[in-house]
Amino acid sequence: MIRADLHMHTKYSFDASIQPKTIVEQLNAHPTIKAVAITDHNTLEGYNKTKELARAYPDILIIPATEITTTEGDIIILGTTELPPKPWTTQNITDYAKNTNTLTIAAHPYSAYGLGDKATHYALDAIETLNGISTPTANKQAENLAKQMHLPGVAGSDAHQTNELWTVYTEIHATTNIDEILKAIRKGQVKTATAQKSIHF
Repeated sequence: MIRADLHMHTKYSFDASIQPKTIVEQLNAHPTIKAVAITDHNTLEGYNKTKELARAYPDILIIPATEITTTEGDIIILGTTELPPKPWTTQNITDYAKNTNTLTIAAHPYSAYGLGDKATHYALDAIETLNGISTPTANKQAENLAKQMHLPGVAGSDAHQTNELWTVYTEIHATTNIDEILKAIRKGQVKTATAQKSIHF
């Protein structure tokens, strides 16, 4: 079992300021969360840089991912090491994920730039039911959406600033193998949790 934050941004997102070095050092020092998906907006630069820095730390895992701004709302592609071809519609993104054996997550569906109820029209793999910067009401709506669509719920801090790191996580019943992680999420072998207390570094 691993604990992973499946939604996090670095300075390579236009609206974030977190240094990849900070993520790696804090992830290494964190007592329980040892995996993270770098989900920068429409780019893999942050993932590539963070993964490079993480090579010095054998106990942590950097999961490849990106958060794509589709015409209908934001979707995380988990497991991808390249950007999907444009145009970035929700249908094209879900098709791309199926063809590449990656995984789609509706990011913060009831917050800004979320898919909302439109998510029900697409073959998504999971719903972000616990987003660290969304309101409790928006997260509850996301939980209801996941139940309605019979999809697993996952958690991500959606951190854009350093003080937003490590607030929530997803327990995944898998090893640190990426394919195994994706399979476990698809099967719903996951549990969302709020961090008991903030970790100060």
